[in-house]
Amino acid sequence: MSLPIYASPVDALNYYALRFFAAVVLFFLIIPILVIMPLSFNAEPFFTFTEGMLKLDGDAYSLRWYRSIFESEAWITAIKNSFFIGFFATLLAMTLGTMAALGLSSRHMPFKPVIMGLLISPMIVPLIISAASMYFFFSKVNLAQTYIGIIMAHAVLGIPFVIITVTATLIGFDEDLQKVSLSLGATPTQTFFKITMPLIRPGIISGALFAFATSFDEVVVVLFIAGTDQKTIPREMWSGMREQLSPTILAVASLLVVISTLLLLTIELLRRRNARIRGVV
Repeated sequence: MSLPIYASPVDALNYYALRFFAAVVLFFLIIPILVIMPLSFNAEPFFTFTEGMLKLDGDAYSLRWYRSIFESEAWITAIKNSFFIGFFATLLAMTLGTMAALGLSSRHMPFKPVIMGLLISPMIVPLIISAASMYFFFSKVNLAQTYIGIIMAHAVLGIPFVIITVTATLIGFDEDLQKVSLSLGATPTQTFFKITMPLIRPGIISGALFAFATSFDEVVVVLFIAGTDQKTIPREMWSGMREQLSPTILAVASLLVVISTLLLLTIELLRRRNARIRGVV
């Protein structure tokens, strides 16, 4: 969106001032990433730019820290655990979150604001409180230090994202379509998968991606609940920073940035596709 030709000097000042401050904020948020990613290619085991790197000397750059990720059994185990836990936590969050959103979208659901507030409370309550509460609860039911416990805990953190995205997709949803399908002899299950699901699929996928990113990047709950055999990538990074600081952490962080960026791009593409379907774009 460009500045209109009829804009006054004040409008022009506001226009460029807004973009200037937006660029400053964006730079402030991105600069840590801009520092971490080049340092991950440092040939030396330092966390600063060497003289060779500043001179763009090819010998000063190396992939040694990326290779060390896949040569380390600890990192390989952490990667496997992160994807395993993230997949099943996302699946559980997607299922329960979609069911909750469909229930909240019903005009006959009582106390919607209260129920909605309770369901999205994991997004509001400080994570340290949630982690401590989950630890005491899971310890009582013998789920602490188990994969099932971690998956359930990460699903709890991911469900609010699924509820919000699916609920947004359900805005303007015509319930008469379901009634017509049922009146034509379809079962409730057939109606859901052939009528409701195609319409809310973008919201479900977006929520699932948010839930996976939340699980993949979560460390506080894992520190409370996980045992020694359930180390994930963030927990391994945490241990590495406390015990043996290595530039391998920078390489892992760079890969996580790439994964998060791809997830966000996917979510944005889904949003635009859904907008085009609805005729907004």
